[in-house]
Amino acid sequence: MDWGMKNRLSRIFRPETGRTLMLAIDHGYFLGPTSGLEEPYETVKDLLPHANSLMLTRGVLRSCIPPETDIPIVLRMSGGTSILRELSAEGLTVAVEDAIRLNASAITLSIFVGEEGERETLLNLARLIDAGQEHGIPVLAVTAVGKNMNRDARYLGLACRISAELGAHMVKTYYCEGFEEIVRNTPVPLVIAGGKKRPERDALQMASDAIQCGASGVDMGRNIFQSDSPVGMIKAVRSIVQENRGVKEAFEIYQEEKASSPALEPQPA
Repeated sequence: MDWGMKNRLSRIFRPETGRTLMLAIDHGYFLGPTSGLEEPYETVKDLLPHANSLMLTRGVLRSCIPPETDIPIVLRMSGGTSILRELSAEGLTVAVEDAIRLNASAITLSIFVGEEGERETLLNLARLIDAGQEHGIPVLAVTAVGKNMNRDARYLGLACRISAELGAHMVKTYYCEGFEEIVRNTPVPLVIAGGKKRPERDALQMASDAIQCGASGVDMGRNIFQSDSPVGMIKAVRSIVQENRGVKEAFEIYQEEKASSPALEPQPA
């Protein structure tokens, strides 16, 4: 691994902990307008100081995030389908040269193991890894499994290991029972997805369980920006990821921030 690749990874994963808290706001690439992301910069401006990296699309990056913002960018490179159609049919939508122009620290796409689009999304991952290697940009593989397949250690472990075998430098997947086995069987850092909005304490418990099982970080979006205290929630998650705080202490951080801030209406999922 060359210097540029190592440098980009060290910006995403804090060297002193080897962990990251990614803030995900790329949902609109297939969901369109998403509750809480109607005005992306208004959503993230108070959250960015507490995140280690920001995952988003090039359109939102160019139009909504000020260029002087000092945060590592994880750039979404895939798309081409919407929630109204088969998501597994998505392909590469961004050239690596554009990622370079946007100063991305990492590039990412989704793979769909067990769906009709499995082969093409895996080949797209291989192509993106080749392009990233040529330019010293690490690749994050985002795992998804077939609709009829459980999000369990067997199938998620399959997707994670395939991603690593193809050369992904890190993998984003879901937390599940037996997650420590997925970590053991995947020779690159694993970052868990936050998924759909859930109660704040439940989201913190999931983050804590994943870190305790060996995850190298959390990539959370809706469980932060759809919270009734987004700043409180991101501070709480960060305390788990980067400071090894327990769930009880992290939840108190969320509650204290919520109490000291103007009340917000909870965002629908």
